[in-house]
Amino acid sequence: MSADSSNASSTSPKRRKGRYSLLALAIIFLAVAAVWGYQYLLQPNIPVTPPAALLRHNDLRIDLQHPDVLIESDSLSRLPKDLLTIPFLRETLTEDLVFYYQNNADRLGITGSLRRIIFEHELTLRDNLLEIFLNQPADIALWRDRRGRLSHFVGIIKLRGLSRLLEPFAKVAANKLDLQLELIDPRFSALTIDNQPVAVYALSYAYNKQVLFASYADRLLVFSDFSMLNNAKKPSKDSQQLFQALLSGNTPWQQSFELTPRHHTASASAEQPPAAKSESAHRISLSSHYLGFGYQRFIPALAALRFEMQPEGWHSYLALSGSADSTDKKDPFDLAPIWQAMPTGASFCLALPVSQNLPAYLLQRLYAKQAETVPMLQPRDAVLPINGRSGICWYPDSRLHSPLLVTQLSSTDHRRNDQQLATLFEQMIGSYEYGKVPVTHSKHKDMPIWQREVSSRYGQYHRNDATSAQSLIEQRFLRVTLARHHQMLLFSLDDRLVQKALKTLDQNFPPLADLLPDKTTGIVPLYVAPQALSQLLEQEVFSSLPEELEPIFYNAAQTLLRPKLNALAEQPAYSLLLPADSQPQTHWQWLPLKWQQL
Repeated sequence: MSADSSNASSTSPKRRKGRYSLLALAIIFLAVAAVWGYQYLLQPNIPVTPPAALLRHNDLRIDLQHPDVLIESDSLSRLPKDLLTIPFLRETLTEDLVFYYQNNADRLGITGSLRRIIFEHELTLRDNLLEIFLNQPADIALWRDRRGRLSHFVGIIKLRGLSRLLEPFAKVAANKLDLQLELIDPRFSALTIDNQPVAVYALSYAYNKQVLFASYADRLLVFSDFSMLNNAKKPSKDSQQLFQALLSGNTPWQQSFELTPRHHTASASAEQPPAAKSESAHRISLSSHYLGFGYQRFIPALAALRFEMQPEGWHSYLALSGSADSTDKKDPFDLAPIWQAMPTGASFCLALPVSQNLPAYLLQRLYAKQAETVPMLQPRDAVLPINGRSGICWYPDSRLHSPLLVTQLSSTDHRRNDQQLATLFEQMIGSYEYGKVPVTHSKHKDMPIWQREVSSRYGQYHRNDATSAQSLIEQRFLRVTLARHHQMLLFSLDDRLVQKALKTLDQNFPPLADLLPDKTTGIVPLYVAPQALSQLLEQEVFSSLPEELEPIFYNAAQTLLRPKLNALAEQPAYSLLLPADSQPQTHWQWLPLKWQQL
């Protein structure tokens, strides 16, 4: 039964419609994190020189015009509570989510600094100034730092008559009356509008932390790092133009996501919360650059995700983008063969069109290197005809770092395909060992299987079980496996998953396709089984927290995390549905996502 039609007796049709739409937010974040870890272990370190158009003209080397995440909200202070209107998040995250953001260390630090300045300098201001500002309409753009965290931000807040509240702080900073509040020298900030300088201030809080801000007309600009304004320690023209546009009322970030600007609801009083009903109270957009953790070239058809709170509830959308490197042009979203190869029992699965050119690129690199010693071998011979449809599944009887990957070949020239696959596996799979560990070849119904034992502290097997135990440098190892079953390719760090997939393709084990909706209902790019997902997460968390070595963290996980995992396990399984006629177009297209209970 569809999630949109469940609980008819207790939920209105409008609220039922968006009831489970933001389930995607939690699950996709988790799936992407796991995909990143999987790719980090296996993908080669290929240096890439970015074209000049992609160079970032600021000291942080981030693209200020194209954020990784964009949050547009009528009230940032209401956002955490509004997220909990989604039953799935309310039952798993509970009110702890709201308490966390209300008691966040940075928020408390800024609040404490503002209150101290107000008190010591006898300013005629209320001590809940930060809460007042957070209750105004705002657009917040976020970027990843080098560790992948969203630590860089720029925000523009519509003050709606509250700009007068900043005047006392400007006087304190201009007169250098407080060590925590500083007026930045205009020679370094160089921020102007209509040839008039705009003052930039820095508020220090907590230990060695700062937040910078500037105001113009009825807008407050807030950003996290002064390096955004500089390029090679000189004022950056690109950054200045963006900040000037934001303070002048223009928001170019929506164009980055092919969206139109939102219309914020104006309330009768500036200090009162916005009206409950609006075109959309919140809109959260995530780019493929963030979702792909730097590997978005593997999934060129995926452009972005969006979550939007409308008057009738939350809705989610997926943006697709056409690409010459995308997929089989005949039917890029025919994912049925992928689901037919996936065994049942998965925690969660993701199936998407992936790049056709990257495997060929890797082979060309390998052949070019080998051609130095084998002149007859030409890089142009490196062609691996993958049609672009691929899927990845995680299973509770395996590990988070060892999912099952399935893809499909478009060519039936199996002799040539096997030669290319053998070359790719031989060169790309392995690690530094005491001695060279050979690739073992076997057959399954006259179809090839390649395996190599690879040392890893996270391996499923002990070194005593290895055929090349004397060569392994770790006490445990992985039995990395690649298999071809007719035109299907199966790969995993866990050989047991590949064997189970081979049984599935032989019709000796039920496929995941038996549980999913018919393709006439819609395209299924994602499947999640919360009960199995809870088992997988519990295993990963507690295996990394031995009670005898980490008693404090172990007890904290038992007290705080286990109840949430138990709540997650009580949720039903779902599949994500795209419209059945979805096709990547030349430009971005936003498609509605529907969550269907299985």
